[in-house]
Amino acid sequence: MKNLRMKHFVFTLMAIATVVTAKAQLNTPQPSPAAKISQAVGLGEITVSYSRPSMKGRVIFGDLVPYGALWRTGANAATKFTFSEDVTIGGKTVPKGDYSLFTIPNQNSWVIIFNKNATAQTNNYKQEEDVVRFEVKPESLPTPVESFTINFADVKPNSAVVEIMWEKTAVRFRIETEVDSKVMAQIQRALDPKKDAGLYYQIASYLYDNNKDQVLAYDLITKSVDMQPQYWTVHLKAKIEYKLGKFKEAIATAERSMAMAKEAGNNDYVRLNEKLIAEAKKGK
Repeated sequence: MKNLRMKHFVFTLMAIATVVTAKAQLNTPQPSPAAKISQAVGLGEITVSYSRPSMKGRVIFGDLVPYGALWRTGANAATKFTFSEDVTIGGKTVPKGDYSLFTIPNQNSWVIIFNKNATAQTNNYKQEEDVVRFEVKPESLPTPVESFTINFADVKPNSAVVEIMWEKTAVRFRIETEVDSKVMAQIQRALDPKKDAGLYYQIASYLYDNNKDQVLAYDLITKSVDMQPQYWTVHLKAKIEYKLGKFKEAIATAERSMAMAKEAGNNDYVRLNEKLIAEAKKGK
């Protein structure tokens, strides 16, 4: 009988332990779920890791997030920006690496802060560790944003705008990176005795698109077309001729590209060449 009671006691303890363990392993959604976004900018990448609290009927700015107070700009862990290349923010150079983002919201202006302590929180934040601090003007949104959001907008070859949005407020600032000097250095290294039609086309395209040395672009695209003519490379040659004011040559080259595009069944390039020919005839 005594052994039976002992077995019952042990079984009861095991059952309680099982319930406690099951509760400890319960997996539920986070109230401020983690998010990560990445954006290629220039030759590098910008990654943001942050948490997204929701309004849930609360007044955010001036209440939940007090005006004039340091804010970790999100929830849970620090909002972290990672730059794979050196960037410029608020007119200052920020070396590649990890940084925490802090802000000081106010009604008429926000202070944007990047701090070199990537895991900093408001309780251990040190202003002397700031790498950049500047002000931006907040904007009013026509409709409320329920979940705190960080987004990239107006992405250009060498920059992107960071958008911070919550409730009916948005703040925006631009992050820039140096591209031209790096690409031009690559171009100089690439212009060696090796002949590569595709590489010449790629360099000429970059020079044309970014309004760089058009004479060099013309020389390179001519070499590419002479080595391996394609309707898209011939079309680029016509565009560069047009930009250089060589309207007669541009018409002839575009006609050649259009014939090649028709043979290849590419109607998009047929239309592009027709438009270029019409523009070049006006410029004659």
